[in-house]
Amino acid sequence: MKPSYLLLAAGALSAVAAITVWERAGHPVPQARAVQQTDAVYGELLGKYLSEGADGVVRVDYAKWSASKGDVDRLKGYVQGLAALRPSQMRREEAYAYWANLYNAITLEVILDGYPVKSIKDIKSTGTGLFDVKAFFGPWRTKRVTVEGKELSLDDIEHTIMRPTFKDPRVHYAVNCASIGCPNLKMTPWSAETLEADLEAGAKAYVNHPRGVRVNADGSLTVSSIYSWFKEDFGGNDDGVIAHLRKYAGAELAEKLKGSPRISGHDYDWSLNAPKS
Repeated sequence: MKPSYLLLAAGALSAVAAITVWERAGHPVPQARAVQQTDAVYGELLGKYLSEGADGVVRVDYAKWSASKGDVDRLKGYVQGLAALRPSQMRREEAYAYWANLYNAITLEVILDGYPVKSIKDIKSTGTGLFDVKAFFGPWRTKRVTVEGKELSLDDIEHTIMRPTFKDPRVHYAVNCASIGCPNLKMTPWSAETLEADLEAGAKAYVNHPRGVRVNADGSLTVSSIYSWFKEDFGGNDDGVIAHLRKYAGAELAEKLKGSPRISGHDYDWSLNAPKS
């Protein structure tokens, strides 16, 4: 049986072992070229509708995009094209980029289908249980794509596939939830060739932005709620979170993180990452 990232995420095998077995077996990786060709369409759309403001926040012109049925359909075609591929046959870096692009493209699709909205949380999950409280807090539980025979929601992609498979806190800088408080949506597709450098750049950009960390007058820190919601990915406690922040802090922030700062609060802006009106 070929190692599958979907099976790995379910705990069937360890990600490292499966990747090693696949690469050692000497099998070709026929998906790589198809991914590059498919991503070219996505790249054109990102270039057309994304822009970075003076405040360092990347925004999406959903109003303009939603008015172009052709470009909405192109995005849907991109998602369908990715869904037709087999990430289980990709190298680790290719699979990482694949899942990040798929997650982000589906999120864009969700917003465009529901537009106009003020927040992604205004769009509720469907097809969930009657008493699934989490379904009322956003669209993340709706099954939206089928990959290698598995129906997947956004939650499935992030929490059942990416986080347990790649075991990399930088996953949180790779996926975007269409909100101001989130790390920026990458303005070009994620690519296996530049994955490591781009993940490092994404981490540095967010940590050194007020959305990631703010140093209060008393020296305490207000940090993104991401570091609370997913604390286990950042060392499991506040010390681990601060160590992560220090790793990516620029000179100015690093100076402020000297000594023994404490985290006094968390913050997150769920406003849609659309241009300011």
